[in-house]
This record gives sequence, C-alpha cells and structure tokens, in this order.
Amino acid sequence: MAEILIVDDDPQLRQSLGKILRTEGHSVRMAGSGEAGLAAVQERVPDLVVLDVRLPGMSGLETFKAIKAVDPKLPVIVMTAYGTTETAIEATKMGAFDYVLKPFNIPALLDLVSQALKAGRFMRSKVAVDAQPASPQEDALIGRSRAMQDVFKAIGRVACTDATVVIRGESGTGKELVARAIDQHSHRSSGPFMVINCVAIPETLLESELFGYEKGAFTGAVNRRMGKVEQAHHGTLFLDQIADMPVSIQAKILRLLQERSIEHQGGRRPIPVDVRIIAATNRNLEEAVAQGRFRDDLFYRLNVVTLTLPPLRERREDIPLLAEYFLSRYAAEMGVANPGITQDALQCLMSMDWLGNVRQLANVIRKALIFNRGFPLENADVRRAVGEEPNGEELSKGVKDLAGLTAALDQWILHQLRHGVAERLFDALVDDFSARVIRLALEMTKGNRTHAARLLGVSRPTLLARMEKYGIRVEAAVAS
Repeated sequence: MAEILIVDDDPQLRQSLGKILRTEGHSVRMAGSGEAGLAAVQERVPDLVVLDVRLPGMSGLETFKAIKAVDPKLPVIVMTAYGTTETAIEATKMGAFDYVLKPFNIPALLDLVSQALKAGRFMRSKVAVDAQPASPQEDALIGRSRAMQDVFKAIGRVACTDATVVIRGESGTGKELVARAIDQHSHRSSGPFMVINCVAIPETLLESELFGYEKGAFTGAVNRRMGKVEQAHHGTLFLDQIADMPVSIQAKILRLLQERSIEHQGGRRPIPVDVRIIAATNRNLEEAVAQGRFRDDLFYRLNVVTLTLPPLRERREDIPLLAEYFLSRYAAEMGVANPGITQDALQCLMSMDWLGNVRQLANVIRKALIFNRGFPLENADVRRAVGEEPNGEELSKGVKDLAGLTAALDQWILHQLRHGVAERLFDALVDDFSARVIRLALEMTKGNRTHAARLLGVSRPTLLARMEKYGIRVEAAVAS
C-alpha cells in the first residue's frame, strides 16, 4: 500500500480522487493549498504527490520546487486544466513525473499513478550488491558463487562510466536489479531512473511513451507531452525486453545514441537530451539480428558492455543464501518471526531446476512462509509451495477432469490441423485463453484493474495493454 498526497484547492475533487485511490488500496492525505502540501511533505514524505498547478497563495510551480527540495526523488504528478497546460509542461521539464488534464479519465489516471509509484520505488530504493542475508535490504543482489562475484565486479567497473550496457539473462535472474545498481553507483544517481518495458506497452503507444508528442500529432493529442527519454534527462533510461522493440522505434533509439537528441511525434525540432541507456533482454540478440528482427547498427551501438546473469541452476551454491535472505525479508514484511529452514528443505530447493530463476525461488519462499505455523520450513512445506500438493480425492478428481478437457481439446486441434484450417491457431488459442482469464479476474475484482493485476501476477500496465489488445473495456471517468 502506498501513501499518496493530494494537493488541490477544490474540496470536491480532493474527496472524489481520494475515494478512488483508497478503493485501489492506497492511503491518502490531502491538502488544500501549496503551503499545506509542503508542510505535509516536510512532516512525512509520501510515496507520491498529485499536485494541482493552479493554487491560491503559493503557486503550483513554487510548491513543486519546494517539494523537490525536500526530496528530489519524490514523484509528482501535476493536474492541470487546459488553460494551464504550459505551466504543467514547465513543471515536467523541471522533473515532475508527468501531468494529467482535467477532467481526467480514471483508468488513465490510475495507470499513471501506478507508473509513478513504481518509478518512485525504483529511484528511491537502494539495491545492495553482495548483501549479507542476515541483514536483508529492500532489494539485494546476493551470491557467493564465482559467476555472481564476476557480475558484482562488472557493476563496479561499468557504473563509473557512461557506457551503454546490455544486460542478458533468463527471466527472473535479476536484470532490473543490476540496472538499478549500476545507476545508483554512477554519477547520475541523483537524477531520474526511468523504465520502459518494450513488451508491456502496445506498439501504437510505445513511440509516444518514449519520445513524447506535439499538440495535434495524432487524434487525441490535445497538448504537447514529454516522453520518458526527456524525463530521464541527466539520468538513466532502462529499456527492458529491448529485443522485442518494434523495428520502426529501433531507428529512433539509434538516433538517440548517435546524436544525443530526439524529436517528438509530430515535431521537427531536435531536442537535445543527456541520458544513459541500459538495456536488458532474455532473448538472443544475435539471432534476432540474423532474422532481421533487430537492427544490426543498433545492436553494435548498444553492445558496448554486456553483463550476462547466470540462471539459478548454474549457481546452486547460492540457493541457501538466497533462501535465508528471502525468509528474513518476508518475515519482516509480514511482521512474524523468521522460522528458519531445515537442511532437508534446503537440499530440496537445491535439487530443483528453477526455470523461473530467483523470482520463482522468492515466490516459493513467500508462499511457504505464509502457510507456515512457526516451525522451521521443511521439505513438505517447500514441495507444497511449488505446487506438489499431496494427492487427495478432490485433487484426483480435478486432475481427471482436466485430463478429459485436455484430451477433447487435443482432438479438436488435430482436426483443425488435418483439414488445413489451423493458420494462426496457436496465437488464436493463446489470445482466447488469456482474454478469458482476464475477464474472469476483472469479474472477481468488480473491475478493479490493480487488484486484478495482482491476482494474475502481472503489472498493471501489462494488464491494461492486454485489455486493449483483446478489446476488454471497463469504463469509468471523473471530472474536476
């Protein structure tokens, strides 16, 4: 749960917006003036500030500057009416996370809040490198294996430079943590750290999200807007899953690296930017280049320094350290005593292949701890947490039912293949199943996208992107 401060002189809007944010599970404080908002931040720094630019007394820009002086990494979303858009753009240039126009659409605002909170956590939380498990940090890179020690050394060597870095590794190995560690040990650590997931954002929106746009650039572009590249000025831009970036946008990233400038969509004036690029991928970039899915000139521009993270199965000796770290961390988060773990349970953990790597191990430890009764985690606790529940009558019936459904589906697929009508069958089945799961999750959560995303184990932007892809709508709006 995050704490959000709303600063606006309209009591009705404050109450309406506060109710919406509380429904999403956030804690909300309110202030009716810039002076009161600044005092609230000085008393206790929130996770996010939503600030109106038109305020009595201390103006929105003056309030913004004063808030940033208290905590430079505190994300601020600016609210503005059409008549004060230029002021909002000026605030964004000065470091505001983004701005939203009144009257605003609730889903768009909540998506922006989710992005700002995530960016705030990234920028403000430290990543401990080679941390001691006995003293768990909020986020940490842990490992005594030679492979991880080499990664730690590489972070130290590359952090003090402005070199472009490509981080490679399977999903769940910690590529994002490495990117944050590089940024936090660099001379850019006081600047912004902006993240773009090249898969989570639809191709139609990715260009404007990265580079911004001018008023009238496309339908709906009612005002000029800065992109993540400009927002990362004097800081770092982390491009996750870069191998999946559309070729059309790869050309613009290449220009950014070559000329240190960008152009807004619909703009003709080059905008100089000072930003470091760190990219990550779990795919084979050389193969993507050979297949024409990734530009070779961009590959060579990006591939200045490469850090490769080993999968967990190749550093099994680190599993006990990681298990101890996650136990300490999650026990502290849950407010319970650390029960410890038996040697048999550790041997069980070390015998598994961990296709989901460190992320999967963390989830297993968390699940085992949730259902733990205060005794040290045992072999059975671990197996239960990874889904190897003991056989029972209900489970057996469920397995039989699933087997029957699977057999019927197999027959249908074979029929399609035999009759030559299976073009794009795989994508159609995946999309249909995904859409069904999303609709059921939204139904269970009464349309609450944040709760549905948590239920599905995906980020809110990823859920919104899938909803857009499948045409799933849950409409809501609020006016100022």
